[in-house]
Amino acid sequence: MKKSLTMMALLSLTLGSFAADKTETLTSPNGNVKLEVTVGQQLTLNVFQGDEQILKNCALSLQVGKEQFGQNPKLSSAKRSKVDATVKPVVPLKYAEVPNKANQLSLAFKGGIGLDLRAYDNGVAYRFTVKKGKGQVDVVSEGLGLNLPEAFTAHISKTRGFGTSYENPYTHLSTAELKSGDEMTYLPVLFETPKGTKVLFSESDVRDYPHLFLAPTGQNAFEARFPKSPETWEPSGDRGWKVTKERACIARTSATRTLPWRFAVIGTDADIAQNQMEVVLAGKSELDDTSWIKPGQVCWDWWNHWTVWGVDFETGINNDTYKYIIDTASKYGVEYILLDEGWNKRVQDPFTYADKIDVKELVDYGAKKNVGIILWLSWLTVEQHMDLIKHYADMGVKGLKIDFMDHSDQWMVNFYERVARECAKNKLLVDFHGSFKPAGLEQRLPNLVSYEGVRGMEQGGGCQPANSIWLPFMRNAVGPMDFTPGSMQSAQPEDNRGTGSMPMGGGTRAYQMALYVCFESGVQMLADSPTRYLREDECTRFISSVPTTWDDTRVLAAKAGDYYVVAKRKGQKWFIGAITGDKSQDLSISLDFLSKSGRATIFQDGRNAHRIAVDYKKVDQQVTPQTQLKLHLVRNGGWCAVIE
Repeated sequence: MKKSLTMMALLSLTLGSFAADKTETLTSPNGNVKLEVTVGQQLTLNVFQGDEQILKNCALSLQVGKEQFGQNPKLSSAKRSKVDATVKPVVPLKYAEVPNKANQLSLAFKGGIGLDLRAYDNGVAYRFTVKKGKGQVDVVSEGLGLNLPEAFTAHISKTRGFGTSYENPYTHLSTAELKSGDEMTYLPVLFETPKGTKVLFSESDVRDYPHLFLAPTGQNAFEARFPKSPETWEPSGDRGWKVTKERACIARTSATRTLPWRFAVIGTDADIAQNQMEVVLAGKSELDDTSWIKPGQVCWDWWNHWTVWGVDFETGINNDTYKYIIDTASKYGVEYILLDEGWNKRVQDPFTYADKIDVKELVDYGAKKNVGIILWLSWLTVEQHMDLIKHYADMGVKGLKIDFMDHSDQWMVNFYERVARECAKNKLLVDFHGSFKPAGLEQRLPNLVSYEGVRGMEQGGGCQPANSIWLPFMRNAVGPMDFTPGSMQSAQPEDNRGTGSMPMGGGTRAYQMALYVCFESGVQMLADSPTRYLREDECTRFISSVPTTWDDTRVLAAKAGDYYVVAKRKGQKWFIGAITGDKSQDLSISLDFLSKSGRATIFQDGRNAHRIAVDYKKVDQQVTPQTQLKLHLVRNGGWCAVIE
């Protein structure tokens, strides 16, 4: 009898726990995306697109101080609302206007923890909210069990630790191959379901909080990992640092605030490439006056190693060379030149110039030619001499390239914001290198016009089109990306043996030119030598005519890892760019997006570009909205056009 009563009691408890579970469903405006959040013994998410499950029983948790939220959470209220707004980015990399339409569910739990969830037609997003009164709290941990319903293909960038330049090549494998203890990955991550649906996972509105990493746990699952919040640190060399003491939390932050949005974009390859989820979740611009923010192209010195020839002065890090670069930029209407590492005598001293450099003289010379000056600095130098920002702004410098942060903990996230805010106060642009991915700051402080954090052309032969073809679907799909394209000495990968003074760039000439249309950055570099650009005048005139901001974007054909074709409009002009990886492609594209007929100037791979990468052909033809263009791209090839 006693045994029977015990079994009944256990059964009652079990049934009671099931009865206590509450599931709230949220669907996107068009009904195609569905999110289910279950409040039971755990807080879990399920995500569906149509009849396909995308995420399964993803457990969410949060520890604030000693309070562990996520185990048997107590729901206080559930409120539904609609998001219906239009975002107008100050630096529009895809669209002048971005619709922000979603259905939202806001859950409040006992203890001052909340959860906001959104369902968009192209994905889902969630964030925690904390309401703990005034002062500060320690966020000890934020938990995410990212569980896939079955084996997906994962496209990831592996890293052994939290210190990284975010430039590792992509790895492509089945999630079934990943196990607990394998290397982490930084975001964004791209998944592909067995049905071919793409899922891009990343985050936005990261403020006073570390960036998220994912670590595999086996069984097609990942868990969130965060670097601890540094309490004290000391410099290491002229651009590094060593954390000497960590807090026992990932963030010491405001007691009442929203935490970062985590999002998943779901759809076709084209849906991923043209998404603006990071933008709409980022928050509004905090600057009252943005009229001085001028995105543009930049003639860059470091990649081509100050290589100029056929002149009557000795070239190198000196004012004569930089004046020649300014003259070249002015000839082609390029807005800026960059003085990279070497312009100051010591990296740690931003006020003492190298022997043959006078920055003020270059600023004044450039002003006469309508060319602005951007200066490279290590982040450590900026941190130790924050007064340099006002000093160089007063001199007339237009922007700073800040390098080698290589971390994304709370302290470093706040460093980015402090610097961008101080630069905004002094009307300076910012381009962060050695940097984490975009995660909203560039929308709130739009003088932050680009980030690196990509395996770009400065990697030389280590930057191959077979890896770069993924960028429109991954790194560039979450914001601006300083890839530094523009090699005129183009080379197929097996021939890419460039040296410091005579560098080469992977891919064909048409590929390198198409990157200016395909890749997005508020400052877009022209990485090669002025001499080469002057000798390749018709190619240079095309790439220097490509805008860095756009009114409209249309992905015409896309398959992640294979090819990408995009059309972008600025005013009345349309530009089209097409790139491929290590396999040739024959593609057909429609020009039905045109409102009227026009003249197309086309640059395409030459007959022998598959072997001799500099081989290209220029074609002019009339086109109409009914035109179907046939594109042949050789391996590592490209195609680009302007229609006017």
